Amino acid sequence: MYEKVKSWLIKKQWSPVQISATLKRYYPKQSDMHVSHETIYSCIYAHPKGELKKMMVKSLRRSKSKRGPRGSATSNYCSIKLTEDQKIENRPIEINDRLLEGHWEGDLIVGSKNQSCVGTLVERKTGFLVLCKMESKSALNVRMGFELQMKKLPDFLRLSMTYDRGSEMAQHPIMSKNLDMKVYFADPHSPWQRGSNENINGLIRQYLPKGTDLKQHSQEYLDKIAWLLNTRPRKRYNFRTPQELMEPVLADHINSVALAS
Repeated sequence: MYEKVKSWLIKKQWSPVQISATLKRYYPKQSDMHVSHETIYSCIYAHPKGELKKMMVKSLRRSKSKRGPRGSATSNYCSIKLTEDQKIENRPIEINDRLLEGHWEGDLIVGSKNQSCVGTLVERKTGFLVLCKMESKSALNVRMGFELQMKKLPDFLRLSMTYDRGSEMAQHPIMSKNLDMKVYFADPHSPWQRGSNENINGLIRQYLPKGTDLKQHSQEYLDKIAWLLNTRPRKRYNFRTPQELMEPVLADHINSVALAS
């Protein structure tokens, strides 16, 4: 079991809580294969100094040398032009209550000196993540970066995006038309209104640390990060993964199209 836990921790970057829950899920009747997340944490931080301990600590989401409280981040918002029906308060109930797949929350992760960025998209119902390479933070490049990756999605998964009021979204009317997708905007200084995206951005920082140049990363590398997070068990989904939740949605759509034809 030690080797399995070490592999999930180091190779897949799963948290101790996710590892503990997945072991119980895979081996429900084998108590010898169960271990609490606190035991995993204790083993990591009690581990003798050396390369193995460094690898284990580095694999933890926050990569702290000691356990401690989480920090908080703030976001800056700029006003952009939007119509009344684009305000978050006017989103339909199927978006607010996560009743239907295809509604996304979007944001940017910014690199060193505010000179580079990566687009993040999180599907609200399944938690499925898409990362988008951006050439710059300009409104043109942000629109093109989001469009390029979202056009790879089936039409039925491109229903809406909710974003903050950052100036990088100034070309949202063009993007909305090109993708045939509604764009909504959160209230100023209200990051909790896009809670799924705020949470995933914290997880992504494990792979794209603050203060680094994000232009150096290829779309292939960003896809790998997204895959790692999409195949990571989530407590919110009873420790199923976003990939597990998205696969039947795609299969059902394929089957319905086949039946219709």
